[in-house]
Amino acid sequence: MSLRPRSGEQIPTLTAQIARASNPDGTTAIWVRDRLDGLWCDEDFADWYPRDGRPGLSPAQLATVCVLQFLLGLSDRQAAEAVRCRIDFKYAMVRHEAPLPRAGVKGPRRWPVAAGQCS
Repeated sequence: MSLRPRSGEQIPTLTAQIARASNPDGTTAIWVRDRLDGLWCDEDFADWYPRDGRPGLSPAQLATVCVLQFLLGLSDRQAAEAVRCRIDFKYAMVRHEAPLPRAGVKGPRRWPVAAGQCS
């Protein structure tokens, strides 16, 4: 696995608007992103990765999930579910999602919200 740094990415405007509108009082994930942004970045972990190979997951995103998992007392499964379904986690991780499929188009399992799998 190699590292392709993602530092400096901005939260998509729509993600930020939806996260703030759906959580007007904020959440722990939003607080972590707003206050700890820049505390760690992918470049901090660059020496741990080889220069060639398939790109690995962003270590800064993984660090963010680990902090949120600890703060919220989530199991591994609950943390994975939160990353997949919760807009505040997507906001905290600066995740860019693939657009949802059009009605009537069957997409891959990457679209759990469209399939009604997220609560």
